[in-house]
Amino acid sequence: MEEIRIDVTKQTEEELALAREHAQLIFRFNHTMPGTEEYTEIMHKIFPTMGEGSIVNTPLTAIRPHMVNIGKNVVVMPGCLMMSAGGITIEDGAMIAANAQLISNNHDLYERQIITCKPVHIGKNVWIGAGATILPGVTVGDNAVVGAGSVVTKDVEQNTIVAGIPAKLIKVIPPKAKC
Repeated sequence: MEEIRIDVTKQTEEELALAREHAQLIFRFNHTMPGTEEYTEIMHKIFPTMGEGSIVNTPLTAIRPHMVNIGKNVVVMPGCLMMSAGGITIEDGAMIAANAQLISNNHDLYERQIITCKPVHIGKNVWIGAGATILPGVTVGDNAVVGAGSVVTKDVEQNTIVAGIPAKLIKVIPPKAKC
């Protein structure tokens, strides 16, 4: 996976204007009554590619939210942090619990004004537990579960449960029994 590098001291006027616009939209979103038309309208301005039946709850902190793609029937609970310069994809049916952090960028160790970016990919029907952190370049496979408070530094296979710091395999989720 190729790393993208962005020098934050050399952003264009357009990039700075977009950042201001997003910051103001997120502020309005965080101060709007949930369950109203205004709330839904602002949510879709922040995440224009959001799929049908999805909801992002406030409070929300998001940097470069235009780099976030949200599928259908996704639930993002309050307190989520999305650092999205590297891109974040959340596929259909995923559940992101309260205070989860999806972080697709970091700072260069020597040139701190440079952010290093790799995409985060959350697969279909994934459950990210409360307070979990997903780090740059990580893919969480379909139907996986990330335990609360975990720090995910490597890809997570589909149909598995991971937990801990750093997150490690806890078990494979067996196929659902047919009734």
